[in-house]
Amino acid sequence: MNQTNYFIVLTGGPGVGKTTLLNELQKQGYRTVPEDARRIIKEQLESNGDGLPWKNRQYYATLMLAASTNSFLHELKESVTDPGYVFFDRGIPDTLAYIEMENLIVEESLLAEAKAHHYHKKIFILPPWREIYETDNERKQTWEEAEATFKQMKNVYEQLGYEVVETPKTTVEQRYQFIIEALKSADY
Repeated sequence: MNQTNYFIVLTGGPGVGKTTLLNELQKQGYRTVPEDARRIIKEQLESNGDGLPWKNRQYYATLMLAASTNSFLHELKESVTDPGYVFFDRGIPDTLAYIEMENLIVEESLLAEAKAHHYHKKIFILPPWREIYETDNERKQTWEEAEATFKQMKNVYEQLGYEVVETPKTTVEQRYQFIIEALKSADY
């Protein structure tokens, strides 16, 4: 089996509990890959850079695409010596969805490379959940933008041939169990 069949994406709009779920997966002993967006935003804020979604969306998208691809390739190397499921807080297609949402243009070679990397056929999308949604220094989207992001993410993953599995709005432990059970039932 291709080792990237063990690369599992958690996606959805902002503020839906992806990081909390990722932390639970890590606590249960799974390898996890944090979201690149928060790191990039934090670095850009600290360096007074303009690669921010509210400043220079084009540059931000380029940074995101490169970071997502690098995370994928890094995990590909790691999985040779440490096989098993790896859970990603967002995947490369999330950046492709952002590029589409913002009507941005990205260098064709970067796009081709990004589209060449594949994850497990099932990806898990966390739906908008108003009761837990919060904004902060790095998450500035309105509720309406969060809902639109969810729809765009789902659409892009489906267009790329992934089976999009909606994760229920429930406790983190139940979400964790839902994902593990869904992966056990996946036929390769």
